[in-house]
Amino acid sequence: MERKAIIEVFGQLRKSLNAVIANDEWPGYTCGLTEEEFLSFKKMINKEFQLNPWFTKENCLKALGGIVHLLDNESLTTFSENYQFTSKPKLVALIMAGNIPFVGFHDLLCTLLTGNKALCKLSSSDSRVPLRIIQWLIQWNPELKEYIQVSIGPIKNYDAVIATGSNNSIAQFETYFGHIPHLFRKNRTSIALLDGTETDDELKALSSDCFDFFGMGCRNASKLYLPTGFNLNRIFENFLDQQHLINHHKYGNNYDYNRTIFLMNQIPFLDNNVFMLKEDEGIHAPLSVIYYEFYTNQEEILAKIEGMKDELQAIVGHGFIPFGKAQAPDISDFADGVDTCSWLNSLS
Repeated sequence: MERKAIIEVFGQLRKSLNAVIANDEWPGYTCGLTEEEFLSFKKMINKEFQLNPWFTKENCLKALGGIVHLLDNESLTTFSENYQFTSKPKLVALIMAGNIPFVGFHDLLCTLLTGNKALCKLSSSDSRVPLRIIQWLIQWNPELKEYIQVSIGPIKNYDAVIATGSNNSIAQFETYFGHIPHLFRKNRTSIALLDGTETDDELKALSSDCFDFFGMGCRNASKLYLPTGFNLNRIFENFLDQQHLINHHKYGNNYDYNRTIFLMNQIPFLDNNVFMLKEDEGIHAPLSVIYYEFYTNQEEILAKIEGMKDELQAIVGHGFIPFGKAQAPDISDFADGVDTCSWLNSLS
């Protein structure tokens, strides 16, 4: 199979997903889907929350928009030219996480663009939408049937592994997959570094960086570094668009639990009945909580951040990722800063 054909089929996926995001009714065959396929997928998106309450319709559509962002034909072509397309494909097992919808898509994309084959082990928390998308890809280009497999049971006969999970699962990954070429990803989080010149619009965009997908992604900013004297009321005032979060029962349960823990242990915090701000040197804040820390010297705080880069996925702020873009990575924004395509090329 040629790389050009792979890029073309992903271009078709971009067109179809764009149609799903933009239309409630079937827009016609130009979207690449029959009316039945289109409406069935829309129905699936609308009902995902019944299987996984975190996967609301809004979050599913947001995740699909992130996939569309990756699949510009020209960008895909330019990006893929930086890597070899192997003539001896390896079967790469992709152990996908399930914290946000189809979070493993980038790994699938990189695997195919380098000419390798993907053995997808979907998360039990996120299986229906990824499976449907994979079915479309194979339907549009039947050659992909030899390049994409989905494993229902235990995976076997693979040549390499890309596995994403929690810190606790890394030990299991090492046990099962440590003897073959592997790329393991554990828990990371993201931070925002503010310098005090941020506009209200930038702070409103920061609220998305913190709370898109309920704050469950590794690219969500869970810690704010603020210049001494920063008015914390500006955070609460500009995060008002997130008030809807508290109406979600699972998010609300996390909020109630963490608030109760803080109160029982007499831990100081600030609260707006939607989320809490807690002054803390840590960077891994629990759901519904944002940690913050004041700094006086920017050079010192930059040095501190550099020292914790192995724990960070993204940094938001002036000179870093623009506010509001943490959950909209470009195709070259590799997880954990490891070039997935270069690693895949090394397998040949």
